[in-house]
Amino acid sequence: MSELTLNIAQTIVNAAIAEARQRQFKPMGIIVVDDSGNPVAFAREDGASMLRFNIARGKAFGAVGMGVSSRALFERAKENPNFFVSLASAGEGKFLPQTGAVLIKNAQGHILGAAGASGGTGDEDELICMAGVRAAGLEPG
Repeated sequence: MSELTLNIAQTIVNAAIAEARQRQFKPMGIIVVDDSGNPVAFAREDGASMLRFNIARGKAFGAVGMGVSSRALFERAKENPNFFVSLASAGEGKFLPQTGAVLIKNAQGHILGAAGASGGTGDEDELICMAGVRAAGLEPG
């Protein structure tokens, strides 16, 4: 597989929501972006705040833009905060180095995009993204 289709993106989103409901997490916003950071699919659960889209998009955009999970970006930002402030500006406000997004990779390790979530803790957001990516038969990174 070499591209992220709408069907795959919707599978990821739906599986992430199912995982969040099974674990009784707070209402979530989940997004899947392609390898250029463009939204492919998004859902905001009933009761999730209006900021969930922007936060989830910022996490996923940053992950795919830098080629690593948002957890790795969060850790890197601690060591070089000025650089990451600059990245947020360069990304026109769409770059958010906070835990809660994972890369979407095919079996060959090629990055197809990223999944990001917002609504719970960073660990909860990341967990549901990983579950969604795996449900689509792909590898989270």
